[in-house]
Amino acid sequence: MVSFTNIFLAAFIVTFGLKFWLALRQMRHVFLHRDALPPAFAEVISHEQHTKAAHYTLAKTRLGLLHLAIEGGLLWWFTLGGGLNWLNRLAGDTTDAPLFAGTLLLLGMMALSGIVEVPLSIYRQFGVEARFGFNRQTLSGFFVDLGKESLLGLAIGTPLIMLTLWLMAGMGEHWWLWVWLAWMAFNLLVLAIYPTFIAPLFNKFNPLQDLSLRSRIEELLRRTGFQSQGVYIMDGSRRSAHGNAYFTGLGKAKRILLRYTA
Repeated sequence: MVSFTNIFLAAFIVTFGLKFWLALRQMRHVFLHRDALPPAFAEVISHEQHTKAAHYTLAKTRLGLLHLAIEGGLLWWFTLGGGLNWLNRLAGDTTDAPLFAGTLLLLGMMALSGIVEVPLSIYRQFGVEARFGFNRQTLSGFFVDLGKESLLGLAIGTPLIMLTLWLMAGMGEHWWLWVWLAWMAFNLLVLAIYPTFIAPLFNKFNPLQDLSLRSRIEELLRRTGFQSQGVYIMDGSRRSAHGNAYFTGLGKAKRILLRYTA
């Protein structure tokens, strides 16, 4: 009979092996075509810009491979390396209440994973992004954002974890359905409150003042039947020279956001 450990090992090897293979394929393709400007873009971007974009993609993908290796090693340690057992013993030594012990276990996993991510995030922002002229973040600003994200994750994640564990313990064989319903309700709530309560913790948002651009966007929204609370400018240039546009929110809270570079 095939053991669960063997199934996990097979899934682990297939999953991470496939991700590595796809990343290496992409790197090879970009490297071989880094100097070949596609004719369709010849009038839009220069050869220098195309080459820079190719090298930027290679640098990000190489960092992604390192991140994937660390992620795989951490998962291996948590499972087959005894990391979860170690954290479980620490949580059990802290409290005798199963609900709080389970919460501490999961928070410990999240904390260790987050700590491992910090050096990679620093190198991504102040290494790769800075090398290609995209970084506008300061080191102090980076850690301020990190502190906000950590506190926000703790404030939101702790009650959700406790609710999940409580449902698993008290709802019998259909616990998975109740957990799924709670998770869906949580996601819908976050989508609804994100534009007005969460996003402003990290960025400033002001209504788009360019009347010509705003009228064109609003006309596009009317043609597509997309209802939005408004079109806003986000001060994304404080952290990055990348431009971007997206919409967020749910129902009447939907917003169109433009991240400009000044």
